[in-house]
Amino acid sequence: METDDLVIRRATGRDASAVAGVWLRSFAAALPGVRRAHTDRQVREWFRDVVVPDRETWVATAEGAVVGMMVLDGGKVEQLYLDPSWRGRGLGDRFVALAKRRSPDGLELWTFQVNGPARRFYERHGFRAVEHTDGSLNEEREPDVRYVWRPGTGERTSSGHGA
Repeated sequence: METDDLVIRRATGRDASAVAGVWLRSFAAALPGVRRAHTDRQVREWFRDVVVPDRETWVATAEGAVVGMMVLDGGKVEQLYLDPSWRGRGLGDRFVALAKRRSPDGLELWTFQVNGPARRFYERHGFRAVEHTDGSLNEEREPDVRYVWRPGTGERTSSGHGA
């Protein structure tokens, strides 16, 4: 179920608060058992002062509201979060397709090991788990997994769950 006016575009400074809001809502819904390393205020400031102005930040908007966000850093997907009401509607698929167009030689990303829906989503898109950690290197101290995608890995296309 997609809205006719769904638009994916580069974020501007005016989007920073909405981008942070998507991140906060998505993290709370998808990872309720994971300790957040920063307060809501710190997250909002980070998106406003660092992420949106200095990183390749993309937003998806529907009816004028930001409903998803993705941050790329070269061949890395640093962030990909959807408003909880937009999961499973094909938006995550569109973000991954955009990331692959932007980095056709390959991508990598990290996600928490406990995030089963995200892991299945990335695996459906041809990402392969290549490294698992005990979480000692991330701020949340949560075990994570690094995924890598290379072109021609035989991914399946699906419009199932978003990230």
